[in-house]
This record gives sequence, structure tokens and C-alpha cells, in this order.
Amino acid sequence: MITQDEARGEVGRPRRAGRADVIALLGDARAQAAWAAALVADVDGARSAVVSAFEAMRARLAETDLARVPVDRVRDVTEGRLSLDGLAAHGVRTIADVLRAGTHGLQAAPGIGPQSAARIVAAAEQIARAARESVQLRIEVDPSDRLATELLRAVRTWEAVVGDDETLVPQLRRLVDDVSRASLTAAPAAAGPLRRLFIGGTRKAAADEAVAHLTDLVAWARSADVARAATRISETVRHVVPTTAAWADFERRSATYYALLAPLVDLREDVAAATGFLPGEIVGRIGAQHLDESLLRASLRGYQAFGARFALVQRRVIIGDEMGLGKTVQAIAAMAHLVAGGATHVLVVAPASVVHTWVRELATHSALPALLLHGDARDEAAAHWVAHGGVAVTTFSTLRRLALDDASPAMLVVDEAHFVKNPDAKRSQAVARVAARSDRVLFLTGTPMENTVEEFCALVRHLRPELADAIDPGAGAAGADAFRSAVAPVYLRRNLDDVLAELPPLVQVDEWEEFGAVDGAAYRAAVEAGSFPAMRRAAFVSTDPRESAKLERLLEICAEAGANGHKVVVFSWFREVLDVVHAALSPTTAVLGPLTGSTSAAARLRLVDEFTAAPGPAVLVAQVRAGGVGLNIQAASVVVLCEPQVSPALEAQAIARAHRMGQVRTVRVHRLIVEDSVDQRLLETLETKRGVFDAYVRESALTDAAAAAIDVSAPHLARAIVADEQARLAGA
Repeated sequence: MITQDEARGEVGRPRRAGRADVIALLGDARAQAAWAAALVADVDGARSAVVSAFEAMRARLAETDLARVPVDRVRDVTEGRLSLDGLAAHGVRTIADVLRAGTHGLQAAPGIGPQSAARIVAAAEQIARAARESVQLRIEVDPSDRLATELLRAVRTWEAVVGDDETLVPQLRRLVDDVSRASLTAAPAAAGPLRRLFIGGTRKAAADEAVAHLTDLVAWARSADVARAATRISETVRHVVPTTAAWADFERRSATYYALLAPLVDLREDVAAATGFLPGEIVGRIGAQHLDESLLRASLRGYQAFGARFALVQRRVIIGDEMGLGKTVQAIAAMAHLVAGGATHVLVVAPASVVHTWVRELATHSALPALLLHGDARDEAAAHWVAHGGVAVTTFSTLRRLALDDASPAMLVVDEAHFVKNPDAKRSQAVARVAARSDRVLFLTGTPMENTVEEFCALVRHLRPELADAIDPGAGAAGADAFRSAVAPVYLRRNLDDVLAELPPLVQVDEWEEFGAVDGAAYRAAVEAGSFPAMRRAAFVSTDPRESAKLERLLEICAEAGANGHKVVVFSWFREVLDVVHAALSPTTAVLGPLTGSTSAAARLRLVDEFTAAPGPAVLVAQVRAGGVGLNIQAASVVVLCEPQVSPALEAQAIARAHRMGQVRTVRVHRLIVEDSVDQRLLETLETKRGVFDAYVRESALTDAAAAAIDVSAPHLARAIVADEQARLAGA
């Protein structure tokens, strides 16, 4: 029940009302309750639509599986007591055939009577129930799939209906009940003077109190604007999302769709894998930890919520999830919980190549105030953070120079934490000083640690020195299970194949970088010269990663992918860029290519075959216009785009070479983007046309036809971007 204090808030009102006022109040209250009931019904309907669409897909998948199960399996259920002779000759060969035929149809088979037919169908239904319960949903990209399209529409509607305030619907349910009860109790207050003479004092007092409560309820409903919310949700649930828009949105945000599905249906999550195979005692403590998501703007998967709670409960830990599982959002969820609870200072330390990405991710996935401590104004920004708090983001090198001795962060987050495995390095020592003053410390690394116990212990020593000293050096050699058992209090790692039953999704990440001295000078020279192509490739002017922010990040991505056994394809429009990438990777990586527009068809196939057959990690470099057409690069599960493409269709076709039917791994796409450059201007220009392109993002006969409508490579657009950049730099 909504209490009077809750409903009233700051609203004051007289405690007594005349008969006409009471009658008007009852009408108003019933109207507000009707709006609330309609809203609740629409929300319940949206939820039911998701569940129904999911069950329809699951039933179809189960039926497909049952079509492969021979009818002889009935004997396993009935311990061989049934005779199945004659069924095959009658066309009943599988469990699916049995269910379609039913009891009546089976009796047409020779030697099958009513009793046998009923028992065979009952056994088949038992097998079917087991099949439905074991189905794992994977939404394949197929706009012609009616059931999958309906599921995507239902999930998208559910997302729009639920919105940010999940507390409103329970409040509205109580409002409907309260109005119904209070209206009955308040009825005597609306009676005429003569009738009131025959109403006892107790009933009059109760009626007056009910009138007061109804007044508060109506005031609350108006302040919550229930009528407007009900109208909006009604329009939302009745809007039919076009098929092309539904699939385009799913391709962009598939992880969000599965995260929204997870609380409503059974996605067959492997609980042991999701909890990193940690001991039951630790899992129990973590499960009891409440996670405050009020400042979070992301839907968490179960394993991600567990990771955030792990960081909160265990306090000083390493999350070593495989790349692509969302370590960043788990860290943001833990930070958001602490800040919602009153924490004031949080510090994130990361390589320079990802600090801008961290700032953007914080803004995208949370309501946390983020402050970048980097560049010329780092000291002023650091002083402001120490004085006022928030989430500060800085680099390893900048951390060494900042005066943060007065700061004691509620949480220190260290991304790419394997960078501090050398205790003698200055950046490791700087991190250690802050970690010693921090209440909680969260290290993030996608590099597997099972076979490098010595390096792992160096990381643990930053967190819990006593545990590092107790870890047996032979734990890694004893296998992953033994290693995880030894380090369970401090280390959580999950692998893609273990926790995402719906693989393969497409995970797309924009990697925002910042020009340094060398690549920045090359860019300014290109802008002054008015050369659009030179501006686009200026970030790769040097083969030295210390002189190229994009190249540094690209090498990090390839190294982490290689450590996890993944192959990478690197795309660029420019042959010169690919030559730089090839030269930088060659000393340490098996790199093939470049595959260019002049590569013959036979040579193209040979390169891809060599890439696919390579026994370990490998990198294929290719021009986007050459690699984007006519190739199946399914061996690659990591795609790097060196610069935004002027044709969205071309970029999508290139990604589709890896993310296509037959791919068994999550495909992660990293777009390298320099902030405040031609990259950002190009993305902003493309954004206005992205909606048109989304309808044709998949490979189809319409893709080429649509390209002309959305391609932004026209000379006048290039000139406009050049002019904008010249004006911006001139005014800088």
C-alpha cells in the first residue's frame, strides 16, 4: 500500500471536504486508477509478448532437434516394452513424426493399437519436454525468420516500456488497489446530509481518512504524470517496428537484447561457468550482495552482475575475463554501486590508448561524473578531483606525475593490469602507492594468467601480499582448475564459450585515441595542405607505436587476441597504412598480406587459406574494398578497422566476411578513431545517414542499390570536412 506520507510528499490539503468535492475526488481517483491499470496491463502484455515469442522460437528449435531423433528412442523411455514394428513403413521415423501423427494417426500403422499408440505418444512427449528444456537460444541473423523477427520486436518494445524507472509499475499496482479500497471506504463522505445522519461515527471517521488518502493518491498520480506515461506506453506497445529496423538494431546491440531477455526467460546459463567455477562458499557471499544499479545505464548479463558483486565483496581482486565479455561495464557497475551508496572518489588508471574510451563508456553506461586527468591541464583537473570527487581517469605515465597523496579512493580500477606485473617498473610503483590507500582495488586484464603464475603473483601482491606468498608456484602447471581454486579469493575469469550460450554475437567497440606529437604534426600538415586522404591516414605516419596512438592500440588488440588464441583481420582503405601495420606486427606476429585490390583471385584464396590453416594466432591485413567482397574469413574473430570508412556499406560488407553463417566465435570489431579529427567529423556526417543504411546492413541484393543513397564519398562532402578542420585548427 502507498502510505499517506509517501503519496503526500510536500502536498498540503485540508482534511475535510464537501460532498461535491468528494464526488469529484472519487471520479478523479478512479480515472487515475484506470490510467494506472492500463499502463500496468500494457507492461504485463509487453513482458508476456517477449516470453511468448521466446517460447515459440524454443518450440521450433526443439521440433528441429526432434526431427533428428529416431523413433527408436521411445524404447529408452519405456525400457523397451513397446513394439515399434511397422512405424517406419508408415512414414513415422522420428519423434517429431510421432507427435505430428498423434494417437489417432499411429493407429493406422500395422500392429499399433490404441493403447500402444497412447504409450508411444506419451513417451514422445516426455522426450519433447526434455528437448525444450535443453534448447539454447541463438538468434541467427535472418530477416526472413518470422519468429525471430517477432522476438526482436518484442524485446525492443519491452526495453522501451521498462525504461529507466523499474519502480513505477509496482507503485502503480498498489495505486490501483489502494484507490479501489479507499473509494469504497470513502463512499459515505459523498452521501447526502440526510443519509449521513444514519452513518455511525466510526464509519464517518474512516470515510474522512479515506478521502484524505485518496487526495494524496491523486496528487501523487498527477506528480508522476500517470496519464501521460500510460499514453506513451500504449503508443509504444502498439507500434510495429519495421523488420529492417529491428534487425539492424539487433546487429548493433545484440548484447543488449540478450541482457534484456535474461531476466524474463531461461537462456540456459551455465551457473558454474558464470561464477568462474569459484568455491560455493565464495559464490554464496557474492550472491547475497545487493547491487545498486540506480546510476547505471546498462542492462547487465547475469555473469556481469556477478563480476561487479565479486569486486564489491572480495574488495581487492582481478577480473580476468576473456576480451569481449564486458570487463569495463562490470567495473562501471561496481563504481556506480559505491557512488550510489555515498562514495565520493573513484580512480581509473589505463593505457593512454584507452583513456578516452573509458570516459565515453562512463558517460554511455552510467550517470557517474567522469574527469580526465591527462594532458596539459592534468594538474588542475587532479586538484579539482581531490577537492570535489567523481570518477577520475588517467594514464599510467600521468599517474606517476600527479599529486594525489591526499586522495584515498573508494575504488581504484586498473585496466590492462598486466602492465604493472613488473614490481620494479615506475608505473607499477605508482599504482602500488595508490592501491595501498584505496578501500577497494579492481584489476582488469584479458590476458590469461594460468601459465604465468610468477607474473600473476606480482599482480596479486598489489592487492593481497599474504595471498601472493601462499600461492603454490606449481598451481599453474597443475591445470586451470587447480590454479583457479588456489586464487579463488582474488581472481575471476570467464571465457566467451562458457557463459554466452547464444554465440556468436557481434560486439562493436569504438576505440577513441588522441594524437601525439608526431602523428599530430602529420595531421596538421595534411589539413593545411587540404588533403582529405592524407588526413585520414595521418595517424599511421610512423611504424613506431610510440609515435602513433592508433598503431599502439592496434598492437595491444592483436597481442591480447593472440594471447587468447584468436585470429585478427585488419582493414584499411589505404595500402600505405597496411604497409605500416605489416611492418610493425612482423617482428612478433604471424602476419599475412596485404590483400589488396590488385591481388589476383587465386592469390586471394591462397592468402585466406593460409590464414585459416595457420596453427596459432595470426593477423591478415587487407584493404577494406578488397577484403569486403567475396571472401569468407571465418577464422578471424577479431576485426580492426584502421579508420572510419566513407561508405557504411563497404564497412559492413568487410565485417560480414567474419561475422556470417558458420562463425562459431564472437566477432569483436574495433574501430580506431582519433578524437577531434577527420575521423570524428566523418562519423558525425555519417550519423545522419546511418538510419537509411541500417536497413541494408546485411549482405543482400539491395546493398549495392542502397550504397549510392548513403555513400558520403562525394567530393563536396570531403571538401566540407577539410574546410571544417582547417577552420577548427586555425582557431585552436
